[in-house]
Amino acid sequence: MKRRVVITGMGICAPNGIGLSAFRRAMFQGVSGLRHLPELEALGFRCQVGGLPQVSEEHLNKYFTKIDLRGLLSTGLIYGTLAGMEAWADAELPLADPENPDWDSGIIFGTSILGVDKFRESMLKIDAGNVRRLGSTAVPQTMSSGISAFLGGKIGCGNQVSSNSSACSTGTEAILMGMDRIQSGKAERMLAGSCGDSGPYVWGGFDAMRVVPSTFNQTPERASRPLSATASGFVPSSGAGALVLESLDSALKRNAPIYAEVLGGATNCGGQRSGGSMTASNGKAVQRCISDALKIAGVASGEVDVINGHLTATSRDSEEVLNWTEALGLKGAEFPYLNSFKDVLGHGLSASGSMECVAAVLQFAENKIIGNRNAKDLHREISRLIDPEKVPTENVQVAPNVIAKASLGFGDVNACVIFKRFDRDSHEKH
Repeated sequence: MKRRVVITGMGICAPNGIGLSAFRRAMFQGVSGLRHLPELEALGFRCQVGGLPQVSEEHLNKYFTKIDLRGLLSTGLIYGTLAGMEAWADAELPLADPENPDWDSGIIFGTSILGVDKFRESMLKIDAGNVRRLGSTAVPQTMSSGISAFLGGKIGCGNQVSSNSSACSTGTEAILMGMDRIQSGKAERMLAGSCGDSGPYVWGGFDAMRVVPSTFNQTPERASRPLSATASGFVPSSGAGALVLESLDSALKRNAPIYAEVLGGATNCGGQRSGGSMTASNGKAVQRCISDALKIAGVASGEVDVINGHLTATSRDSEEVLNWTEALGLKGAEFPYLNSFKDVLGHGLSASGSMECVAAVLQFAENKIIGNRNAKDLHREISRLIDPEKVPTENVQVAPNVIAKASLGFGDVNACVIFKRFDRDSHEKH
């Protein structure tokens, strides 16, 4: 019998809030983290809007030593550390003692691109014949597992410490990988999350592909419009989200706070067949991923109260909604509530899944469903598929019991996870 897995801690470093308290307030008040960035304008970007976490010296000094900060350039490493360390503290877990690692705790913390600025610095020094001036932090900051390794050392984890990379599915996939390790009895706790670097070197390729909006540079809060008839592309952003996953037995034994239960989920790939490509999803694969996630979680379609979709504010949004209706076998008024957080967060790329999972889980504690601020002009194809009232533009005072969250990534890869409200009193009675 598989062990039950719960969420006992969360951390966040997002464009609209760093730290759970600030982020929670921003999400439920509809505060956008998207801003006009003069640097992008100076570089001639079509889309001059982006989402950057506003990291202060106070944030840095909380988790980084002076030695850490001396050579630290990777924004992704900074964001991931802030989120990961907050999640660990939020779970009321200690750091391992200096002599012995915590053999029962591990990390799956993913990214797609790490250390872009450090790579640039290294290239310039090497081209100038100054290879000896690279310093000792060049490799740890640019290796893909740099974030998990850095967090592993800060916390002292002795279980599996690794980084996954699956484009925009990375964060949601990391949660499922961590859950699997706990369910199988190989770990008691896993810090799962993802991060991503920020800035023009990361976002430039998307601007060149013309998949980002160019008409909202002076009105950045309106630029990201998931589910909207006037959606014209995704707004790139960055940050990190982190969740502490723990076996239910361990959490109850230490009387830990519990945000929700992770019932299960699924990952797959469309093989870039049947309309799927490097940049587009195979609809059949998306439907299969959702169906498999529900089956593994033991949840019927009608039990899902809220869907937090991938929904990037592109022409593919209506197709994603169609895939959800097909997978669930539900349309019209029977369809669950639907939201996308990219209207205020932008598209965090490899960080998107973990940041959005943190926000999705917070809906349990608030007994509210977060509205879609920029979807007042709902796309016509979407309104034909589902009742427009199921795409609220303001928060809905409904206490969700089951939430489904999906992330779809370049390479035709998909991930879907199912969260459920945890009732401690009900559990203790049984």
